[in-house]
Amino acid sequence: MRVGLVSPYDFASPGGVNDHVRHLARQLRNLGHETRIFAPSSRSDIDFDTAHFYRIGTPIAIPANESVARITLSFHLANRVAAIIEEEAFDVLHFHEPLMPALPMTMLKMSTTANVGTFHAFARSNVGYYYGRPLLQPYLAHLHSAIAVSEPARAFVNRYFPGYQMRVIPNGIDLDVYKPGVPPIRHLRDEKINILFVGRLEKRKGLGDLLRAYRFIQTRVPHTRLIIVGDGPLRGTIESYIARHRLPNVIMAGYVPDSVKPRYFGSADIFCAPATGAESFGIVLLEALASGLPVVATEVPGYMSVLESGRDSITVQPRNWRELGASLVILARDADLRMRMGNYAHEKAQRYSWESVTADILHIYREALDAFAYKTLEVTNVHNAV
Repeated sequence: MRVGLVSPYDFASPGGVNDHVRHLARQLRNLGHETRIFAPSSRSDIDFDTAHFYRIGTPIAIPANESVARITLSFHLANRVAAIIEEEAFDVLHFHEPLMPALPMTMLKMSTTANVGTFHAFARSNVGYYYGRPLLQPYLAHLHSAIAVSEPARAFVNRYFPGYQMRVIPNGIDLDVYKPGVPPIRHLRDEKINILFVGRLEKRKGLGDLLRAYRFIQTRVPHTRLIIVGDGPLRGTIESYIARHRLPNVIMAGYVPDSVKPRYFGSADIFCAPATGAESFGIVLLEALASGLPVVATEVPGYMSVLESGRDSITVQPRNWRELGASLVILARDADLRMRMGNYAHEKAQRYSWESVTADILHIYREALDAFAYKTLEVTNVHNAV
């Protein structure tokens, strides 16, 4: 099968959707399928080892969903897209966030094959969906099958497009990469209890609440360390807060490549995800669970679709740094509890393997191919009748 994977986001920048596309392309290739990736890119030297990469458009930063989306807004892509679609002769085109401008919408409208869409996002509201429904509805009609990565993601789409059918297939995790026993960062393995945060340094990730919680922890469990992996617009603000309050044992690791990131999970005792909202799933949670780490997280819908509070995690209300701090203290003081939760987390992560997720996605591809063939036959019969 020849599959085209379409992402609206800058493929040179890290992000959950692009990570999903990369892993899916790799797994499809391992199963003998041909893959091509389409995305805008701020760099011209993208070289993806498991799929031919088509750089379509230059991204610009657009505020979206309490974050920044780096997408292309150019709709002058039609001629190149049409030529590629004709040349490649895809069996399936798989659109990630199919209603995002401009690349997915352009390719979806021009597609002449079976189309699948995956909806990744969740938010409290979406002005574009609300006011753009009459424009966007016809694009949904071009999809032959649709996927949501979680129940909250499905509910988010159905809020604006009631009754639209989607199957929930979660994000996947590479269990050969994220697993217990990965060699740690040597200088981080000592007598201290390491609390790990991984994410973009922006307001919705809740790092401000974690820093306040860490101040609370220091007076109760002083032999703790906070490790912050990630970069973003709030880095300067966070560094100023740490300096102003003289917080000890805080490591600002900055951006960490995927090849090194598992070692940070291997260096941690507790993973903390303090997001304030707008999370549809939380791939970092899978990375933590697969690594055998107990989790302290906020009760946002996307996270609660993955976690089981009391078994693999302790969950707290968003923006409540006191509850966050108290939960971290409980885990920091109880090694047996950390071990029980971590063991359950690792066992549970097996159900999210990329092998399992890809098998479900391939089933959706076959459904889309059948639906496309049926619609094509209908059109042919109508044409012949006329």
